[in-house]
Amino acid sequence: MSATEGVRARARREITAAIKDEARRQLADEGAAELSLRAVARELGMASSAVYRYFPSRDDLLTALIVDAYDSLGAAAEAAEAKAAAVPDASPLVRWTAVCEAVRGWALAHPHEYALIYGTPVPGYRAPQTTVPAASRVGLLLIGIARDAHRGPAGLSRTPLPEGLRPEAVRMTADLAPDLPPETVVALVAAWAELFGLIGFELFGQFHRVVEDRAAFFRHAAARLAHEVGIAFPGAIPDA
Repeated sequence: MSATEGVRARARREITAAIKDEARRQLADEGAAELSLRAVARELGMASSAVYRYFPSRDDLLTALIVDAYDSLGAAAEAAEAKAAAVPDASPLVRWTAVCEAVRGWALAHPHEYALIYGTPVPGYRAPQTTVPAASRVGLLLIGIARDAHRGPAGLSRTPLPEGLRPEAVRMTADLAPDLPPETVVALVAAWAELFGLIGFELFGQFHRVVEDRAAFFRHAAARLAHEVGIAFPGAIPDA
């Protein structure tokens, strides 16, 4: 790469970052539904046509913000899991709880970005497939912890499935984690949804005057989710 190309690439990165930073500010002030490329350009002192060279549409900018948010969340969760796993004899439950608490911590520190990815859908916006890898990071991390527990000496406890659910459970297992029992995969999908539901209730005010010590409540709830997945508490019946 020539010196001129290097300068241009750096300038493009800097302008792209400035556009996204201003867009995040507007998310905080106005909400995702009101995000406007023209407003971003105006605040940055740029011509609208210049911004369109970086993001051809509002949806392209939203997609970039969504991917950034998912990646930031995923990185926080992965770092917490790696730290927990580095402790000798760290149990799957300890690793699971560390991931859940990291997700909550990220959400509380980035409420508007959390709302973008787990709040009310943006009218008229449909997330493309390019968002899937970033969106999957937390889920894959939790699956990995359950997989390690399944392969470990204690195994996983399992709750029997109703026969009417088994075909769907088998389909989900084939798609998500073919090496895990269908009972575990169903519990993992439910735990994933419940995790973000717990955080959403806290972040969007539904726990007001209901739960006061929210950190302690969340930690217990996260451990209960692990139990539902089959990551055994002392005294739980292990996988056969």
